[in-house]
Amino acid sequence: MNAPFKPSADLDVAIIGAGFSGLCMAIKLKEAGCESFTIFEKASDLGGTWRDNRYPGCACDVPSHLYSFSFEQNPDWSRSFSPQAEIWRYMKDCAGKHGILSHMRFNAGVASAAYDESAQLWRLRLKDGETVTARALVSGIGALHLPTFPKLKGLESFAGRAFHSSEWDESYDLAGKRVAVIGTGASAVQIVPNIADKVAQLTLFQRTPSWILPRQDRAYAGETKNRFRKFPFLQRLLRNFIYLALESRALGFISRPGILKPAEKMARAYIARTIPDPAMRAALTPGYAIGCKRILISDDFYPALTRPNVELVTDAIREVTPQGIVTEDGRLREFDAIVHATGFRATELLSELPITGRGGRKLADDWKDGAEAYYGIAVAGYPNFFMLLGPNTGLGHNSVIFMIEAQVRYVMDCLSWRAGEVEVREDVQRAFNAALNAKMERTVWKSGCRSWYLNENGTNSVIWPGFTVDYWWKTRHARRNDFEVRPARVAAKV
Repeated sequence: MNAPFKPSADLDVAIIGAGFSGLCMAIKLKEAGCESFTIFEKASDLGGTWRDNRYPGCACDVPSHLYSFSFEQNPDWSRSFSPQAEIWRYMKDCAGKHGILSHMRFNAGVASAAYDESAQLWRLRLKDGETVTARALVSGIGALHLPTFPKLKGLESFAGRAFHSSEWDESYDLAGKRVAVIGTGASAVQIVPNIADKVAQLTLFQRTPSWILPRQDRAYAGETKNRFRKFPFLQRLLRNFIYLALESRALGFISRPGILKPAEKMARAYIARTIPDPAMRAALTPGYAIGCKRILISDDFYPALTRPNVELVTDAIREVTPQGIVTEDGRLREFDAIVHATGFRATELLSELPITGRGGRKLADDWKDGAEAYYGIAVAGYPNFFMLLGPNTGLGHNSVIFMIEAQVRYVMDCLSWRAGEVEVREDVQRAFNAALNAKMERTVWKSGCRSWYLNENGTNSVIWPGFTVDYWWKTRHARRNDFEVRPARVAAKV
């Protein structure tokens, strides 16, 4: 892909975000022979969510051999489900091996991006005031980076230490402290068992219980790693087996929830086996269909709740005081620290970045009723703008790295046309999303529960309502007829 754009821009491609998405995009650009690209990263290091989330017990809930690039397999994963530090190191190793570090600018947050129609380029304004121009703009920002905080009366009045799980205060020692954890999602089930034996008292505030299955995590022996290293096809076989096993569950999510009944039975048996108290078992058993909210996996969360220094509270929180938390029954529990394990604003995709497209249209206005795009990648009215892990490309059953690779291949296809402008047709995008939303209505995610997948108006702009192999097949090539492809007004470089 030898410089497909005309030469007046600073860059051929500007990438925002140095997580898995931005890294994959950069690697594939470099492999294609493009050197005119930069990753703009707001933080001081690469890694995205795996840089930010450093709470005790942080790990991936997708098996290691699948939660990695297909083109950069790692035979040295220590466990079935890798811890945060290991994934972060893997990302750094990938960046170094593929020569991407020299293309990264750290502490370079993008304040806004606007499309210049006359010049056919994007103008990025960085937070330090610098302006950079690029022929194409790729967002690798993702959805899991804007923390959600509970809307509680008096929250700011708390006199102790308080922080979100994604902003863990590593300088604060929890040993011997009275700690409140608010939330029972994916981060909470990892945090609670990893701090319960250190704190004096741990109180877990639960609004809605989650369905939890055994994690069945295990360490890989040195012999296994050596075998993977010596015979890479064995690791490939394991990766494919994991992929097919996870993919087989998709039918239960997208159209036949009854298929998930055995998983629900397993989850109920797991609660019964690990929680001896009937009242606690009842409190921990969800009242919605399994899969409607994210299914969690853990081997040690339920056992941690049975410790004498751990309390599960299901009463609603009335207010936060300087001393602690008051529940609706009027009881004050005093704390030294509050941990907000309350997730992210996943439906507010790109809400923190003002993006202006053709004719001055604003992406925030276009998405005021919910984000939508064409295969989560392109948006009508925004030429040469592409997203990775955009609307409706998250997953509830498989690895998003698979989705990222499919999307990057699609973007590379669009860039290979060497056009001045590539913009998805509005009628194509509208028809695509009408079909997607109709399909979404039949899924388990629309079966009645309240989840972070849903917008305020009840639409799901987060999850892909289908098989990942179907997404891969439909995005294996970009169809030129789906786009307005306009020539460059100045001859492209050769």
